[in-house]
Amino acid sequence: MDETHGTFPDEPGLPGMPAAASAPAATPYRVLARKYRPQTFDDLIGQGAMVRTLANAFSANRIPQAWMLTGVRGVGKTTTARILARGLNYLRTAGSDSGPTVSMPELGVHCQAIMESRHMDVLEMDAASHTGIDDVRGIIDGIRYAPVSARYKVYIVDEVHMLSEKAFNAFLKTLEEPPPHAKFVFATTEIRKVPVTILSRCQRFDLRRVEADVLSAHLKKICAAEGVEAEDEALAAVTRAAEGSVRDALSLLDQAIAHGAGAVTAAGVRDMLGLADRSRIVDLFEAAMRGDVPAAFAEIRAQYDAGADPAVVLSDLAGFTHLVTRLKLVPGAEADPTLSEAERVRGAQFAGRLPVRALSRAWQILLKALPEVQAAPRPLAAAEMAIVRLAYAADLPTPDEALRQLRADVAASDGGAPRPSLGRDGGGTASHGSAALQMMQPAPQPSPRPALAAVPVTSAATEAAPRPAPAAPAGPRLGRFEDVVAQAEAARDIALKVALERDVHLVRFEEGRIEFRLAPGGRQSLPTDLARALDAWTGRRWLVALSKEEGAPTLAENSRAAEQTRHQNAAAHPLVREVLSRFPGAQIVDVRDKAPEGDAAEAAADGAGPAAPPPEEADEDDDA
Repeated sequence: MDETHGTFPDEPGLPGMPAAASAPAATPYRVLARKYRPQTFDDLIGQGAMVRTLANAFSANRIPQAWMLTGVRGVGKTTTARILARGLNYLRTAGSDSGPTVSMPELGVHCQAIMESRHMDVLEMDAASHTGIDDVRGIIDGIRYAPVSARYKVYIVDEVHMLSEKAFNAFLKTLEEPPPHAKFVFATTEIRKVPVTILSRCQRFDLRRVEADVLSAHLKKICAAEGVEAEDEALAAVTRAAEGSVRDALSLLDQAIAHGAGAVTAAGVRDMLGLADRSRIVDLFEAAMRGDVPAAFAEIRAQYDAGADPAVVLSDLAGFTHLVTRLKLVPGAEADPTLSEAERVRGAQFAGRLPVRALSRAWQILLKALPEVQAAPRPLAAAEMAIVRLAYAADLPTPDEALRQLRADVAASDGGAPRPSLGRDGGGTASHGSAALQMMQPAPQPSPRPALAAVPVTSAATEAAPRPAPAAPAGPRLGRFEDVVAQAEAARDIALKVALERDVHLVRFEEGRIEFRLAPGGRQSLPTDLARALDAWTGRRWLVALSKEEGAPTLAENSRAAEQTRHQNAAAHPLVREVLSRFPGAQIVDVRDKAPEGDAAEAAADGAGPAAPPPEEADEDDDA
């Protein structure tokens, strides 16, 4: 400072004027992804298996010469490499040298320099910008010298898959037999691009995507440390968008804090990411599966006007379809912490009412529509056409259902021409009574599917004549419990069919009433699910109750017992005994009944070739 004029040498000033007060140096802002980067193994989240393996290896002094860390972006590969280098060289400022450890309760002699990437014995190389053999040759030349101050020389090579073929080959000998003071830590997101000769010389750790509940709790902890108010739904949206990447989650959280001026709200995160409201996605799904095209169009238009991207809307719609399928098939799926209340409650309702075939078909339609919407010059129009396909396909029968309906129509015509079906567009006004809508009514009524029948060519006079309205076929008659299982298979409800065969000990059966004992491990909702299915199939109320009586064996147990009896009978046959005695180690794999002669003749008449001559012996156990 110039004492005469009271000014700094590099600032202009007037004689006699007092010097300006110096402003305190502002601390530069650090993004959350760097500010909350893990410093020890205890800070790592979601990687318990790797930490446990390293702890056991360090305690047993079974330390390899190289590690390979792989995983998607943002799960902590480079951070883990630095923590690993710190653990290898950990030395307390006071106390004896205890060797490598994963327990680092305080900063050691080398810790601060390693964490700041300025330690002389911990060398980091970015293989994306140093890909040639000359860069590897520099490592090979320097590895011969002992470390300057640390216990080990640690070489961290990030994005190692970017090295050239010659660089990889130059690494082979050194990597297999390095000097005892040298350790290598490789990190890559493309493990398939690393030669197997390199992988065989390293211990490989696959860093997992961080689970949603763990990541959400981590974000909540950071918000508390930053003094930021964050809604749980907003953090759930950030967690879903991060897809298991901690760095992505922290970057999105940083952006959301700035977007909301210090408060993280669900509406703010949706606006920032261009997402649609999850409850409105559920409304759109309901309208589409109900076949209500005008309501679906109005909903997707409203979301588009609110700023949602049509491709993102369809992606969220496909995601909700997948969620409903998981809720239907996976017990406990509703416990996911990233689900909103609307997704959890209404998704469970859809899961109880929609068949798997409808959900699978909706998924296929949405999956094929996504690239169309992304590449279309008018994304909203392409998304609306995808919604039309979804709505009109919601109640289409599967091929086997269509074939059965066609046969039923032909049989009902008593030898006449099959009656035509109007379908959705045949009667002017489409009746959008899809499978979803029928199952969402308070009191479901039996409603036959549109018949797929061939319309014969008729004259103009015949075409103009009025046709009698077809009578609705009566529901199936279920006189035995086996008929119920067969109806579940015919309705394509495989989960219910398997549960009936495996978990039901039948106590009493009569039309309209079923009592059974539930096998251990059977799902507790089976009586409710079965009653709802029977009501839909037969159009009448069924009483399904649990009983404490022992009941009959399950159908699966009966089937296994019958199969075992068939095998025992076959094994007792003289010819089979002779075969088993002459071929040691031979086993009876399957026992099949011979087809009756009439069936063989019919198969030959249908073009399957001439009927085979009858066998010499007609014993049913000869085919064992």
